[in-house]
Amino acid sequence: MIVLVLLACDGADGDTAQPAEDATWLLPLPDGFPEPIVPAENPATPEKFEYGRHLFFDPRLSGNGTQACADCHDPALAFTDGEALPEGSTGDLIPRNAMALVNVAWQATYTWPNPLLTTLEEQLLIPMYNDVPTELGMSGHEDEISARLEDEPVYDDLATAAFPDTDPFERESLVYALATYARGLISSDSPYDRYTYAGDRDAMDDAALRGMGLFFGEQAECYHCHSGPHLTASFVSTQSSGLPESFFNTGLYNEDGAGAYPADNRGLIEFSGEPEDMGKFRVPTLRNVALTAPYMHDGSVATLDEVIENYNRGGTLRETGDGATNPYKSALVHELALTEQDKADLKAFLESLTDEAFLTNEAYGDPRK
Repeated sequence: MIVLVLLACDGADGDTAQPAEDATWLLPLPDGFPEPIVPAENPATPEKFEYGRHLFFDPRLSGNGTQACADCHDPALAFTDGEALPEGSTGDLIPRNAMALVNVAWQATYTWPNPLLTTLEEQLLIPMYNDVPTELGMSGHEDEISARLEDEPVYDDLATAAFPDTDPFERESLVYALATYARGLISSDSPYDRYTYAGDRDAMDDAALRGMGLFFGEQAECYHCHSGPHLTASFVSTQSSGLPESFFNTGLYNEDGAGAYPADNRGLIEFSGEPEDMGKFRVPTLRNVALTAPYMHDGSVATLDEVIENYNRGGTLRETGDGATNPYKSALVHELALTEQDKADLKAFLESLTDEAFLTNEAYGDPRK
C-alpha cells in the first residue's frame, strides 16, 4: 500500500515540527511509525507521488536520455543496484554504494558522509545536477529535458494534476515530485515487523529469534547503531528535538596504521575537517538488508557473512591495514566472540528483515510494466 504524508512543517533542521492546521494523513502509518518531517513547501499528494513515480523510472530525465533513477535503485533490490559502485549516465563511476530507498522519510541526513543534507529535496540535487561525477547529468540540459517530458503524452494529465498552479516540468517541480515518491516508499511488513508490531508469534523461526536476541543483546550490541523501527540511528520524526549522532567509524580501513581511510572516501572528516571524524559514515537502515549487497559505503564487503565476520573480529582485515586497530574506530565496534551458530542466527535475523510485499508492491514499481 502507498502511505503518503499530507503533513506540512517548519523544516527538517532537527527542531520539533508543528503540523499545519489542515494537515492530515492520507492513510494510517504502520504500527510503531511516528509522523515523518515533511518540508512545508512540498506537502505530499497522491498526484505528486504518482508523477514522481513515473519520473523515477523515466530515462528522459537524464541529460543524454539514457538513464533513469531506477537504474541505480531497483525495487527488486530494495532500491539498490547490486553493484559495488554505481555508474552514471555518462560512464562516470560514483564513489559510493547506492543506498536503499527504504523508509527514507525518517532519515536525519542523506548520503553516506554529508551531515548538511537534511531533506530529500536537497539530496536530490546531487544525482540530478552534479557534474563531477556525473549521475543523471541534467545540468545544462534543463530545457531539453523539460521539452522531452512535455512531449510525452503520459505526462499530459499526470504533471498538471501534480502541479496545477506551477510549471510541472521546471526544476523545482521535478525535485518535489521525486522527493514525494521517495517519501512514500515505506517498508513495514517483514517477518520481523509481523512478529514485533503485529504480534504474530509464528512470523520468525527459532534461528531468527535467537539472532534477534543477539542483535538487541549486550554481546553483539548491534542495536546501539541500528535502533528504532527503521533499524538505524539516522532517524528523525515530528517528535524529535534534535539531530541524532548517526555517523560512525566501523573499522573498515586503517591504511597507514594511524587510522587513514582511502584518500577519495574519508567520510565525515571531508565536511568537518576534524581528525576524529576520519572514516565516519552514516548508519544505513537494515531493512531488506539481505537484498542490498554488496555492503558498506564503498561496496567493498560482498556478503552478509563477511559483514558479520568483520564485526565479530572488531574491524576489517585488509592488505592495506587492520581496521580493528583503527584509533578512530567507534568503541561500539569490538571483538564479539560469536560462535558459528551465533553468526548463523544473526544472519537469520537479518534475513527476517526482508519485506516481500514492499519489493513487489506495484504501486512503487515501474509504471511501464
